[in-house]
Amino acid sequence: MPQLLLRYSRILEIVGDIVKVKVPPSEQGDSAVRFGDLALIESESEFDQQERLAQVILIENDKVSLQIFAGTKGLSTRSVVRFLGHSMQVSCSNNILGRVFSGTGEAIDGGPTLHDEPKIEIDGPTVNPARRILASNMIRTNVPMIDVFNCLVESQKIPIFSVAGEPYNALLAQIGARADADIVVFGGIGLIFDDYHFFRSSFAQAGVESRTVMFVHQGSDPITEALLIPDMALAVAENYAVNEGKRVLVLLTDMTAYADALKEVGIAMEHVPSNRGYIGDLYSQLARRYEKACDYRGAGSVTILSVTTMPGDDVTHPVPDNTGYITEGQFYLHNGVIDPFGSLSRLKQHVIGKVTV
Repeated sequence: MPQLLLRYSRILEIVGDIVKVKVPPSEQGDSAVRFGDLALIESESEFDQQERLAQVILIENDKVSLQIFAGTKGLSTRSVVRFLGHSMQVSCSNNILGRVFSGTGEAIDGGPTLHDEPKIEIDGPTVNPARRILASNMIRTNVPMIDVFNCLVESQKIPIFSVAGEPYNALLAQIGARADADIVVFGGIGLIFDDYHFFRSSFAQAGVESRTVMFVHQGSDPITEALLIPDMALAVAENYAVNEGKRVLVLLTDMTAYADALKEVGIAMEHVPSNRGYIGDLYSQLARRYEKACDYRGAGSVTILSVTTMPGDDVTHPVPDNTGYITEGQFYLHNGVIDPFGSLSRLKQHVIGKVTV
């Protein structure tokens, strides 16, 4: 456990999974904590002795808003808040291959703990676009409708647009099991247990479990943990690409569930809603994750393939609409197959006729 730095007991308000605490400014006159810092909240109730992990999501003068990952049920305003002095971290070494982690980075597969493994922070900056290598290599998925018509290109970011009921998770699992990549990092958001078990068993049966890392948020988990899944998956992928020179494929499902989690937290924070109740910076939040896709000079690459479900099969819905402006094409999944007429890979011209035959 890292050294605890600051301790406060002046909790002002508890709304949903958000706790507001009064933190006096430092001697320099600025805030004593930073945006994104982690904290532990200790309840003084005799019926609730557990420590709850939280993250700073807003600083307004001497008022700091904390997002509680395990929920605020049973928490009182007499609780004690201890700030850890660092942002969210995740274990990252070759020992995490084949492992499954929760939205807080804890192993949930019954294997040994990884507390002594090296850790990296998950909120690092994206690479300067001017310093990236132009995409020029194909990632073979062994899905003919992708490989033949709309190639997936290394360092590409591309979504699968679909609707509820379509077998998009089966398609994603098939790609993860067969794709020509060194490492596959999976991030599941709002999964039911059956879907989680399906992905895990699919990777195991295909014999690729040793090159996969899974970060899973199930529907029964606190909604705030869903927000960390993409960041954890992408931080691990970036570390493997930069430091190990690996070609990493990141699979994310479902980014609409991620946007819904952002909306729920925004409502609790009393933010002014935008289109259909979503947060006003939805585009920026999505872009910050998708722009992690990169081919690093002298190192490996990160490629992102995500699922974006369209409520009511409406492509003008805020989530697919914003996603379409960020990503480099899309795969439409209709009636169980990829629609070749609605699908488009804008980077395929970099590999067709050059690395394909």
